[in-house]
Amino acid sequence: MNIVLYEPEIPQNTGNIGRTCVATGSVLHLIEPLGFSIDEKAVRRAGLDYWKDLDVRCYKNFEEFLEKNRGVKIFMATTKAKKRYDGVKYDKDSYIMFGKESAGIPEEILLDYKETAIRIPMKAEYRSLNLSNSVAVVLYEALRQTGFEDLTFEGELHRHKWSDAE
Repeated sequence: MNIVLYEPEIPQNTGNIGRTCVATGSVLHLIEPLGFSIDEKAVRRAGLDYWKDLDVRCYKNFEEFLEKNRGVKIFMATTKAKKRYDGVKYDKDSYIMFGKESAGIPEEILLDYKETAIRIPMKAEYRSLNLSNSVAVVLYEALRQTGFEDLTFEGELHRHKWSDAE
């Protein structure tokens, strides 16, 4: 899977998303300008010791992202979408893009992606979920649809010896 962040502003969100990407084998694409340096302590702290294992790719702008990722299908996560995130079909190489915390994905970009725009249902009086939570919700639905390929529960089961008394 591929997670794309358009001009993220909060380093802790990006750090948390980076950690989620490492744990799921997903690639993190960052479209500049960023509201922070990816060398910032806050990003690394949120990603903990996972940051060194992250496949992260940076782009100067959306045009460069499109140029380097020609022909990919991009799902646009936005509160303006009509389709629910669980009502579309993802494949193992899907690109799922999320906008900056303060403003989302610009309207001029969304206009070209109406058919692949998705939303997470929530109460009408609330603007949106936290960015890192939104990424986790949508990413895990995409992973569920693709059978959690390359992810396993076995390692976790072997680490814990459950007794009959527990």
